[in-house]
Amino acid sequence: MSPATTEGRERPICDYEGSTYRTDFWEGQGREYEDLAERAALRALLPPEGGRLLDIGAGFGRLAALYGGYRQVVLLDYSFSQLQYARQRLGDEGFVYVAADIYRLPLGTHTVDTTVMVRVLHHLVDVPLAFRQIGRVTRPGGTFVLEFANKRHLKNLVRHLLGRGVNPFAPEPYAFASLHYDYHPDWIRQRLGAEGLEAEEARSVSFFRLGALKRAVSPGALARLDAALQRPLAPLAVAPSHFYRCRVATTGDAKAASGELAFRCPSCDHEPLERVAAGWTCGRCAAHWPIIDGIHVFKDVAAVDAVAGNG
Repeated sequence: MSPATTEGRERPICDYEGSTYRTDFWEGQGREYEDLAERAALRALLPPEGGRLLDIGAGFGRLAALYGGYRQVVLLDYSFSQLQYARQRLGDEGFVYVAADIYRLPLGTHTVDTTVMVRVLHHLVDVPLAFRQIGRVTRPGGTFVLEFANKRHLKNLVRHLLGRGVNPFAPEPYAFASLHYDYHPDWIRQRLGAEGLEAEEARSVSFFRLGALKRAVSPGALARLDAALQRPLAPLAVAPSHFYRCRVATTGDAKAASGELAFRCPSCDHEPLERVAAGWTCGRCAAHWPIIDGIHVFKDVAAVDAVAGNG
């Protein structure tokens, strides 16, 4: 099922609510190689341990197994139903599940040590605001690992040389479908820097994303070769997926995030919220944000109730 488009204030949001994304796109769909290649890049760029990690666009928890060195992991996604499946599979020990949108992250300022965002940026219409929110919730000196769809990958370069397709050297994002964008790595690096997120290291990922090649060679063998090439070929940025590891500017207190996870009101930006029975309440605007099926809900509750069977 394709994602729907939902308005998040004035910004459209790609919404996988109620979709079968897990089985339609990943499980049994011939993407084992891409999954392994992305895991190799994450293992190389992610601090192996820490206090609290935030995975934005976590979906059904595909990458959660990589976060075992963290005391607490926050899996955040706009889709309540994707988080339901993640919770059924992973349980509650060490995990917090949050349904919210990236433009109004409901987490307290500087409340996480490390933030991860994989296969999300290509759906975003306001990249600077998303980076601003990530810089706010991640502590100074913390780490942000980002993956994005690269517009100057090899196939686009060849097409351009043949006089066809998008110009891969043009810096501006390229919309190849509704809420689907490819980005130039330099454009992303500049937007990161403008929000106090310094790109320190890169990986070029998924060099062998060709159907015939994936059918001829095992996913594990392709992924091992991919992992060996990711760092040395990163400066060329010729693979369809690109990763940056960023350091959050140390303009504030660089201490590690500790204590209980604090929440922020997405309606009025007040923090912290007050814990009440079955949810959270804002002391400024009196908004109430419920906990439904163990998931902290900071989006339209009526839509969630329909999914959860409470409507």
